[in-house]
Amino acid sequence: MINDIKINVFIENEYGDFCENIDVAKLTRDCESMVKYFLGNSKWVDKSCVKNYDFELLYFDAVLVDNERIQEINREYRQKDVPTDVITFAIFSDSPVEERFVFDGEINLGEILISLDKTKSQSEDGSHQQHTFLDELYFLFAHGILHLFGYDHHDEVTLQEMWDIQEEMIKEIETNV
Repeated sequence: MINDIKINVFIENEYGDFCENIDVAKLTRDCESMVKYFLGNSKWVDKSCVKNYDFELLYFDAVLVDNERIQEINREYRQKDVPTDVITFAIFSDSPVEERFVFDGEINLGEILISLDKTKSQSEDGSHQQHTFLDELYFLFAHGILHLFGYDHHDEVTLQEMWDIQEEMIKEIETNV
């Protein structure tokens, strides 16, 4: 079944030129690979919002922004007037079960926003023990993807569980390079 599922990711760079060279096409392919890898693990899927749904296509959007833009969004939607690293609008998983619809075999998981400024600063200060800008960017994408699937971190245990899955998802991409 997993091989029949299509994954579409659309990444938009609103930031424009950034100090790091970001290959959006590769990033897109790698995000799609992370989603496929996630879907290949029945234990993870059983804890996700797509469990028991029949679908042929999963898709989501991602937007790369600066600190100013993510702070605006954080203030408006989360009532937190500070920049953050990643915000996920998990349309499918945050909807009540009776309002989760699969149209023509397609599920829109939602949208991920990532601050490239925060990505850079966190890679430099080692907030998540990532060593490079791209390591941190992939870490944040994997984190956002898990939120799209309905994962959340209410305490240290669930946060560590998410981080462990993220690490596996990223390692899978690194081994297939």
